[in-house]
Amino acid sequence: AIRHGLSRALLEVDPDFRKPLKDAGYLTRDSRMKERKKYGLKSARRAPQFSKR
Repeated sequence: AIRHGLSRALLEVDPDFRKPLKDAGYLTRDSRMKERKKYGLKSARRAPQFSKR
């Protein structure tokens, strides 16, 4: 997020930075998000501890 913000600030200062920043992939937002918690589970994927007895 910091790298993305700095890259955008550099673009505001000088638009000539667009090509090298784009080639390096710094202008693309990282779209990974936190997976939501599901009901019946402790967190997104962790299930409650299972006991056979």
